Amino acid sequence: MHDFDAQAQAFSEQIEAELEEGRLNFPTSLDVSLRIKRLADDPASTLEDIANVVRAEPVLSAKVVRMANAVLLNPYGAQITSVNDAVKRIGLASLRCLAFAVAAEQLSQDHRSKHIRLIASGLWMHSVDVASWCYAFSRQLRTVTPDTAMLAGMMTDIGQFFLLARASAYPALEEHLDRFAEFISTWREPVARAILEVFELPEAVLDAYEYEDPYGGSWPPASLGDILFVANIAAETPNPFDSLLGIQRRPELLDSCIAGIEKGKFDALLDAARSNKQEILAAVCG
Repeated sequence: MHDFDAQAQAFSEQIEAELEEGRLNFPTSLDVSLRIKRLADDPASTLEDIANVVRAEPVLSAKVVRMANAVLLNPYGAQITSVNDAVKRIGLASLRCLAFAVAAEQLSQDHRSKHIRLIASGLWMHSVDVASWCYAFSRQLRTVTPDTAMLAGMMTDIGQFFLLARASAYPALEEHLDRFAEFISTWREPVARAILEVFELPEAVLDAYEYEDPYGGSWPPASLGDILFVANIAAETPNPFDSLLGIQRRPELLDSCIAGIEKGKFDALLDAARSNKQEILAAVCG
């Protein structure tokens, strides 16, 4: 127990210092995501520049081409085989989301501990699940750009991912997973805010992460924040840290009403959006 307390304190002090100095140390697997982000923001960069970065990461290349050939994005069935054409087809917003998904998937596999690998894998699956619902809901409701919604959904667990990746330097934390989950819960929001600022995401995405007031109460969901809230409820893959803390959000909504949402209306939206959700999920995970 003493080792856990000492390492938790050291980790807290490290994160607090990085937040105060504005210099979060990112895991190397997120480098590609940051490089794509910077190129996308640079007016002097070309599609070829971005495609070159994508081609340097084989898994990302394969997933970009797969997504570009999904019926959802390629309804006329013209086969796309080059990374350049695929990047042009899916657009930069989807590319940034997919790049993060690949990085998160690699992070989930980059742990020696079996328990931490399982948690990281579950966290990645939850993020992709939420992102897929965000995309499907926004496509169904036509109130928010689907690519923007998917990016917001993919970032839903970014604070937890970052902390989990950095926790490998503090091995005693995994000896008490319930207390580790409490530690993650304490730091996830400030870390997530800092990361979202580093990524310089669009204002609409930043506004969606109003942790103090996550749902406006309108139906159907009208804003990106509303869609993000409902997608988190709809996600069929639980967040492993929520499970460790005994938080079970989805069954509560399915059995009753949450935030004024009528179950019948919620179920109707789920049914209407499910096919789009499954297709974009297959494109990201394939």
